[in-house]
Amino acid sequence: MSDARRSPDLLIGADGRGRCPWAGSAPEYVEYHDDEWGRPVRTDDGLFERLTLEAFQSGLAWITILRKRPAFRQAFAGFRIGKVAAFGEADRERLLADAGIVRNRAKIDAALGNARVAAELPGGLAALIWSYAPKQRPRPKRLADVPATSPESVALAKELKRRGFRFVGPTTAYALMQAAGLVDDHLAGCIAPGNTAA
Repeated sequence: MSDARRSPDLLIGADGRGRCPWAGSAPEYVEYHDDEWGRPVRTDDGLFERLTLEAFQSGLAWITILRKRPAFRQAFAGFRIGKVAAFGEADRERLLADAGIVRNRAKIDAALGNARVAAELPGGLAALIWSYAPKQRPRPKRLADVPATSPESVALAKELKRRGFRFVGPTTAYALMQAAGLVDDHLAGCIAPGNTAA
C-alpha cells in the first residue's frame, strides 16, 4: 500500500510493521490484534464467548479481560452455550467465588441468562448477529474515524435486548462487531489481513 493511503495513526512495531495503535501497549494486545481481532467468527459458541467477554469488559480495560480469558474459558465451560445455559445456583456461586475472572454479580447473572436465551434462538446466535453485518467499507484512515457505535450496532443491541439478552448496549454490540469481523476497523495499511468474509 502506498504511503498516501496508509493511516498516519499506525504504530510501527519493533518488527517494523504497522499496526493499529491500541495494539502496541502489551504483548497480549499484539497477539490479539494480529491473530484474532476483526477475523470473522461464525459459530454460536464463538460469538457467545465474544459477547460475554465484551459485556464483562464494560468499565474495565480490555487487557484485563485478555489476561483473564483462559480462566473465563475454564469457568464458563469453554463458552459452550448448552453447558452454560444448564448452569445452576451452585455454578453461579462458584463463579462469584472465582478470583480468576471478573466477579461481578450482575455480569455473571447476565452471562448465564444470555446463554439460556441463546440456547433457545430458533436460527442460532450466529445467524442473528450476522444478519446485522453492514456492507463492507474501506478501512478507516484515522483512529478518529473509528466509531463507537453504528446504526447496525444500535439495531442489533435493540434486537438482542428484545429477545432477553442483557449487557448488550450499542457500544458493546459494536465492539462485538469489531471483534468478530462483522466490520473491519483495522486502520488503512495495518498488517492484519483484510476482512473478506463479512
